[in-house]
Amino acid sequence: MRAIGIILAGGNNHRMKELTRKRAIAAMPVAGAYRSIDFALSNMTNSHIQKVAVFTQFNARSLNEHLSSSKWWDFGRKQGGLYVFTPTVTAENNSWYRGTADAIYQNLSFLKNSHEPYVVIASGDGVYKMDYNKVIEYHIEKKADITVVCKDINDDDVERFGVLKMNEESRVEDFEEKPVVARTNTVSCGIYVIRRRQLIELIEKSAEEERFDFVRDILIRYKSLKRIYGYKIKEYWSNISTVSDYFKTNMDFLNKDVNDYFFRTYPDVYSKVEDLPPAKYNVGATVSNALISSGCILNGTVEDSVLFRKVFVGNNSYIKNSIILNDVYIGDNAHIENCIVESRGTIRANAYYKGEGGIQVVVAEGERYIM
Repeated sequence: MRAIGIILAGGNNHRMKELTRKRAIAAMPVAGAYRSIDFALSNMTNSHIQKVAVFTQFNARSLNEHLSSSKWWDFGRKQGGLYVFTPTVTAENNSWYRGTADAIYQNLSFLKNSHEPYVVIASGDGVYKMDYNKVIEYHIEKKADITVVCKDINDDDVERFGVLKMNEESRVEDFEEKPVVARTNTVSCGIYVIRRRQLIELIEKSAEEERFDFVRDILIRYKSLKRIYGYKIKEYWSNISTVSDYFKTNMDFLNKDVNDYFFRTYPDVYSKVEDLPPAKYNVGATVSNALISSGCILNGTVEDSVLFRKVFVGNNSYIKNSIILNDVYIGDNAHIENCIVESRGTIRANAYYKGEGGIQVVVAEGERYIM
C-alpha cells in the first residue's frame, strides 16, 4: 500500500440552510440511498487505500452512526482500517478543530504511526469517482511536493471555489481561495496528494505559527516555494456546498448517463445497507423520470424527482421536480413542486408547497397524520 487516506468531514456551511441543522454536509443523502461521504470512501477502497481517517466535528452524530462499521467499504483492520477522529480534550489541547490543518495537527499521531509514503487528502462533500493511484503516479512523475486535483467548470459562481492557474507544464502559478473576481474557471476539487513526511513537516510548522487552514496556510502560502502541480480531470465531479448544488447533484442522477456512470460501471460505489422491502406502487400510482428508493410506498404521482428511503406518498398527491429525503410521510391531495423536503417530516393532507424563483426547503415536523 503506497498511501493512507484522510477525509475532511467536519465543516459546516450556512449556505446549506436548514439542511445542515441536524447533520454534517458529508452526511447529506445523495442519489436515493447514499451519503456524500460514501463517494470518497468508495474511491479510497477502490484505489486499494486500506487505512483511512475521517475527521468529523460539526453535527457529527448521524455521520458517526453511518461510519460505525467499516465493513460496508471493506476497510479490514488487518489491512489498515477506518478511523473516525472527533475533537478530544487532552492535557495539551482543549479546543475544537480550528481549521482543516488544525484537524490534521490534533491527530498527527495517525500520520506519524503510519508507514505509507504518501497521503491522499479528500473532502467529504464531493460526488465523483476516481482512482487515486493515477494521481499518485502523476505526482511522482512530476516530482511534485503537492498535487491538487482540479477541473474546468462552466459556472457563473466560480468565485465560491478555490481557483487556480497553471502553466503549460501544469505547475500551479497562482491559487486563490474564493476570490472576489475569478480570472480562470479551473477550480480545486478539494483532493490532494502529498508525501507523508512533508505533510507532517508543513502541519507542524503551521501549528507553530498558529495557522490552521490547509488551503490558505499551506497551499496558498507555499505556492511559490513548493512544487505544486494540478491534475485536471474531465469526468463528473460535483461539490455539495449550497442548496442549489445539492438539488442539482441529486437531479443529475435522473440522467441515464450519470446514473450508469456511477452505478452500472466498474468500480462500484458502496454505502451502509438497510434491509428494506422494494418500493411498492399501489393502484393509482404514476411515476415518470424518478428515482425511487427501497421502502417507499406510492399512491400518487411522482415526476422528475428523487425519493429517498421509506417515503409514503398519499392518494392523489403530486410531486414534481423535488427531492424527498428519508422517512417522510406525505398525506393525501398534497402538492409538492420545486422543493427539498427534510427527512422524518409529515406533510399534511391538502398541503401545498411550491418553490417560486428557486428551490424551497420544507421542514415539516410533528405527529404522523393519516388522513
